[in-house]
Amino acid sequence: MTYDTGFVVHGQTVREHLDPGVVRRELAIIRDDLHCNAVQIIGGDPDRLELAAGAAAELGLEVWFSPYPLELEPEQILMLFRDCAQRAERLRQQGAAVVFVAGVELSVMNRGFLSGESPEERVERLMSAHEGRAAAMRELGVRMNAFLRDAAATVRESFHGKLTYAAIQFEQVDWTPFDIVTFELIRSAEVADLFRDGVRTLARGPKPLAITGFGTAAYRGAGDRGGRVLEVVERDPKTKAPVRLNGIYERDEDGQAAYLSELLEIFETEGVDSAFVFLFALPGYPHRPDGDPRDDLDRAGLGIVKLLEGRRGHTYPDMEWEPKAAFTAVAQRYRR
Repeated sequence: MTYDTGFVVHGQTVREHLDPGVVRRELAIIRDDLHCNAVQIIGGDPDRLELAAGAAAELGLEVWFSPYPLELEPEQILMLFRDCAQRAERLRQQGAAVVFVAGVELSVMNRGFLSGESPEERVERLMSAHEGRAAAMRELGVRMNAFLRDAAATVRESFHGKLTYAAIQFEQVDWTPFDIVTFELIRSAEVADLFRDGVRTLARGPKPLAITGFGTAAYRGAGDRGGRVLEVVERDPKTKAPVRLNGIYERDEDGQAAYLSELLEIFETEGVDSAFVFLFALPGYPHRPDGDPRDDLDRAGLGIVKLLEGRRGHTYPDMEWEPKAAFTAVAQRYRR
C-alpha cells in the first residue's frame, strides 16, 4: 500500500496536518485489515517521512522510504535524497526492512529534465513532438540516467540497504545502479489488451520487479482514462488545489474496486515481486454526498478510503474516513 504523508509543492505542504497517533492507527489498519506486509511511505517532508516510516517499522511492515520531489531542480532533489538516506539508514540500523526509493517520475514531476512549467505541459511537449519524438526521448534517457547515477551514488553514501527508482517507461532507465526495477504502471483502455503481456515481459528481467503508482478513481469510466484520471478536476489557478469536478460523473466505487482487483491478479500471476496500490487516502479530495455532485471531489480521488469533512466514520469510529468498496477488494485479494 502507498501511504501519503503530504506532497510539498513550492514550499507548501498539501496535507496540512499529520497526527502521529492517526498515522500509527492507519498503518495498523493497513497491516491488520488490508493484510499488507509492506508500505511505500511517500511525501516531500523528511521529518514526516521518518515519522511514518518509524511507525510502520514498529508495526513490522517492510518500509519503502520514498521521498517524492515535486517542482525541484536536480541539485535540490539530491539534497532531499541525501537527508532522507541518512534517516532511512538509521531506521535500517535499528533492524527494520527498508528499501529506498530515489524519487518517482522525476522527469515530469520536476524541473531540469524536460521543458515546461507543469507535469502536464512537459508530457504534452514530449508527446506532441511527432517528428522529433524519438530523438527527444533518447536525449531524455541520457539526462535521466546521468542524474540517476548521481542520485544512486548520493543515496549509497549513507544508505546501505536496497535501492530503487519509480520510473515511467519512456525515461529509459539503466537499472545497473539499482537493486529493484520499479515502474509506475497504470492500465488505460488504450493498452488494456497489451497490459498483461507487458507485465509478463517486464517481470522476466534479471532483477525483482515492483509496480507502484497504479490506481484509479471512483467515477464511472475512470479506469479507462489511466494516467488522465484527474483531468476531470478543476483547480485553483494559483494554488493548483482541487476545487470541484468539471462535470457530473456517476459515482462508481465498484468500478474502482474491480480495477484494483484485476491489476493485483495480473501482478500476482505474472511474476511481479512487489505491488503498491496508489493509495490509501488522498488529502484534498473529500467525500461530499449531499448537494452538487460536482463538489464530491472523492469521486476523482484515488484513495481507497473516502475522507469525511469534520465527522468520523462508522466502520472505524475513531477515524475521519470510511472505507470504499476498493478497500474491501484489496483486503480480500491480499488475504488470499
